Amino acid sequence: MNSELLAILDFWEREKGISKTVLLAAVQDALLSAAKKAVGPARDLRCVIDEKSGDIKAFAKLVVSEKVVYKHDQISVFDARRIKPDAAVGEELELEVTPTGFGRIASQNAKQALMQHLRRAEKENIIAEFKDRVGDIVSGTVRRFERSDVIVDLGKFEAILPNRERVPTEEYQQGDRIRCLVKALEQGPHGPEIILSRADPQFVIKLFKLEVSEINDGTIELKGIAREPGFRTKLAVHSRDDKVDPVGACVGLRGQRVKNIVRELNNEKVDIIKWSTNTRDFLTNALAPAKLKSFELDDANKRARILVSDDQLSLAIGKRGQNARLTSKLTGWHVDIEAEQVSIVGFEQKVAGAVKALAAIPGLTEAQASVLVHAGFLNVETLAQAGVEDLKEIPEIGEQAEAVVAAVKAEAERRGKDPSNG
Repeated sequence: MNSELLAILDFWEREKGISKTVLLAAVQDALLSAAKKAVGPARDLRCVIDEKSGDIKAFAKLVVSEKVVYKHDQISVFDARRIKPDAAVGEELELEVTPTGFGRIASQNAKQALMQHLRRAEKENIIAEFKDRVGDIVSGTVRRFERSDVIVDLGKFEAILPNRERVPTEEYQQGDRIRCLVKALEQGPHGPEIILSRADPQFVIKLFKLEVSEINDGTIELKGIAREPGFRTKLAVHSRDDKVDPVGACVGLRGQRVKNIVRELNNEKVDIIKWSTNTRDFLTNALAPAKLKSFELDDANKRARILVSDDQLSLAIGKRGQNARLTSKLTGWHVDIEAEQVSIVGFEQKVAGAVKALAAIPGLTEAQASVLVHAGFLNVETLAQAGVEDLKEIPEIGEQAEAVVAAVKAEAERRGKDPSNG
């Protein structure tokens, strides 16, 4: 049994990171509690464990007395001198009082006390190790599920990936290896708990810091982030060095840097945007590749009304308004995107305009102009190319063809001589 106990202590020391000395102290406390029940109210009772053999012994201090009144506290002179020949009355002797067997209840008591001490030591270790690791990325194995929360094995400790910190598009299986952000160290009902996250925007920021050396050395600054976990992230970057392209550095050679991050995010779309102090430029970059027509900026309320052409509207707004929504979060401006209202001139308006233009030619009436336009002659240029015979074929023109041709020829010559009509 003792060898098994030592093996268990070695295992806990190796797996939980709790020193064997602490564990032995816990066992001694636990066994002392059990021994008090088995031995009784012995004076200065203590338990000792041999770290090599695992032997457990209980000791108590007894006072040498002429007459034993309290057997748990006293020992007769006769019995004392059998142990120590020169024992004197009033002297204290420490004697082994190890019970023959602790019994089932005593053993259970020792086990419970030991487990409580272990849990307390483990909690202290959690606080000591993770109080300065909030914001770091850790790797672990999916161990089990508690309701919709994921319990992740980090090696020495278990951590919780709550449902609120999960990415909605991700599913996990027992045994899966995952990387998470250490979001917080919270005090739970059973002690400190390590809270993990894959949905927090800081998880993406930390991945970029690990992947892009220019961010670590301060050349590139991360100015802002907006994220809808599992779907899309927009990241604004700025370079302190004019020679370094912040977007290019984050994307990496052949896009390798951002590909590594997207792979870790299970193909979540990542837009890297060049930050600018100019609001128009920043909004334009954030909504790219959509082409914007015009801006109306309300600086007081930080609202931007942006007009785009019809074919760019869906691209600018994004699926279910996602692009516009993330742009608002990233820039801090409330963005309203609308289609530009283009006035479409109808057929009748075009005809009326052409008739009016021809009727302005000296020598042509509005009635003649209307007939000519409906016959296909929409302007002076096309009419000048027609001959008298062509116009005679139009019933409403007939014999008036020569007069019409003459008037059009005179107008064409006038326009040719007038530089303003060139």
